[in-house]
Amino acid sequence: MSEGERRLAAIMFTDIVGYTALTQLDEPRAMEVLDRHNRLLRPFFPKFHGKEVKAIGDSFLVEFESALDALKCATEIQSYLHDYNVSSKEEWKIKLRIGIHLGDVIHRAGDVFGDAVNIASRIEPIATPEGTCVSQQVYDQVQNKFHIPLVSLGDKSLKNVNVPVSVYKVVMPWEEPSAAEGTKYPTTRIAILPFANFSPDPNDAYFADGITDEIISTVSGISSLSVISRTSVMGYKGTTKRTKEIGKELEVGSILEGSFRKAGNRIRVTTQLIDATGDKHLWAGSYNRELQDVFAVQSDIAKQVADALRVKILPSEKERIEKKPTESTVAYALYLKGRFHWSKRGVEDIRKAMEYFEVAVHEDPNFALGYIGQADCCLILGNTWGLDSEANLERTKVMVEKALELDSDLAEAHATKGAMLAYGSNLRQAEDEFKNAIELKPNYATAHHWYQLYVLRPQRRWDEALAQIEKALELDPLSPIIVANLGGYYLNKREYARAIEPFKRASELGLSFAHLLLAAAYGELEMYEEMRREYAAAVELNHASFPLTEKLAEVRMAYYQDDRPTLRRLLPELEGELEGTRQGAYSDQCGLNAEWIAELHFHLGQTDEGFEWLERSYSRKEGAIWLVSVDPDLDGVRTDPRFLDLLKRLGLEQTAQQTS
Repeated sequence: MSEGERRLAAIMFTDIVGYTALTQLDEPRAMEVLDRHNRLLRPFFPKFHGKEVKAIGDSFLVEFESALDALKCATEIQSYLHDYNVSSKEEWKIKLRIGIHLGDVIHRAGDVFGDAVNIASRIEPIATPEGTCVSQQVYDQVQNKFHIPLVSLGDKSLKNVNVPVSVYKVVMPWEEPSAAEGTKYPTTRIAILPFANFSPDPNDAYFADGITDEIISTVSGISSLSVISRTSVMGYKGTTKRTKEIGKELEVGSILEGSFRKAGNRIRVTTQLIDATGDKHLWAGSYNRELQDVFAVQSDIAKQVADALRVKILPSEKERIEKKPTESTVAYALYLKGRFHWSKRGVEDIRKAMEYFEVAVHEDPNFALGYIGQADCCLILGNTWGLDSEANLERTKVMVEKALELDSDLAEAHATKGAMLAYGSNLRQAEDEFKNAIELKPNYATAHHWYQLYVLRPQRRWDEALAQIEKALELDPLSPIIVANLGGYYLNKREYARAIEPFKRASELGLSFAHLLLAAAYGELEMYEEMRREYAAAVELNHASFPLTEKLAEVRMAYYQDDRPTLRRLLPELEGELEGTRQGAYSDQCGLNAEWIAELHFHLGQTDEGFEWLERSYSRKEGAIWLVSVDPDLDGVRTDPRFLDLLKRLGLEQTAQQTS
């Protein structure tokens, strides 16, 4: 465009709330806030095709060719800073007002002039802190194209503007009024609470949990229903909370609750379906049967729930609901005991679960769920705990194929096969398996979770990955692992401020190592005081189980603060610890793995040593290796031929030229 030529442009004007007062009170701190503000905001402008025209004190003037791009940029900035502010000390919070107008501008000597600039600067003060206001011209361009509501503030008289300007406010999610007490969620969104155990023999306690699991699994097979996963409902075991309160917490419209009693070979199951909003009964049933009739009881409960909620069960779903997993009640009881231990996820519990699953298939060699139980144990031991990864992966493969040979429509088997194929760098087939699992059981949260973790996120398919992790959270909102993985998604996407809340939530849900993840997010944001606080919490919680946690925390703090002497001193000790273990006696969760040691070498400029450790990570089949394509701490070596070769072997060569 020639000098002085007029053109249509969207102009965004930003301003820090209270910055002038802060400058008068504490000028050095004000300058630190301004530096942090500039560093945080500048990456957003090019992401939305914006051009920074100039910075005027604590304000930015940014030009966009598209009003929609300008508005998307503004809302993403405000969302990012909102998450940042939630976790920051009061004196470091950054709150902006943003104004946007679409109109004529004139370029001259690297600057822009015209009504668009003047009006945008006058609209900006109308916005509330953490808010954005736009003109009628912007609203006309973005309506029906933008997912966040805009509400009219009416006509506003602006200084040095001849005619009133119609202004609209962007209603950000945190500004929306909280749900009223009587909010009604769809009755087709249902939670099945842990059945109370009334069995006289305390050793039969596992049966009540097992029955709950199997009813959840059976009802989940009805595609018209959205069923909350086991992880999120087990926290309500023995609860005294009212149904309405639980419904609000889980955002469900229906709740199924009941009790189980086993005496000898007789069982008694009572259950009731409740409208969570109105706290009224929709259906109740009672079953007095022989133990071998337990499958018929589970199937009938699923059908009665569907009838009461007036949803249709498809013929294929009806067939799966009525299908008996085994004819052996002994094998089934062993399987339930196995799942009881498996759900605890500790190494010894997983090994105990494996024993039960092995005996279950010995009782019934055609019991598909028994084989997939073994496969899931191998997957946890080999991936999560890093124990005998290669051998466990091979056994996973054998067990999955056996399960699918017996039941080709077993969704859990397809999901586990998807994870197994991803470890084998066969992402295309892995994706097919995850899609198959989701089609067979749309309510299986793990399938959605693993699909984004093993396939979509490593390929930088960000929008698809976010949709899958959000679906997993919708189905399992209280799963600390899934919540933490939402934080991991944002960490990999370099949206560090957005990672903070999920990591905090995961720690509140009991995931002790979430403090390490939260500390990493603070480290990336150079919020060192908060980082040190979280590392201290991680050490306190995990030192007894993982004595290396304190040393790992010291190394990580040195890494983020660029304390190279400390890194050089401690790195050989970590290498010795890892080399002295049998393929991952310390889990990836506590942070000691070959991939992270590689990152430390890269940080110190020791590139050859870094790639040697990356190769060790690859050969050990560490869980961390599958996310190297999105790991921000490897950005410095992405163009190295050795890194490109690693991506190719992982089936991720298409990500080599992508940016986050």
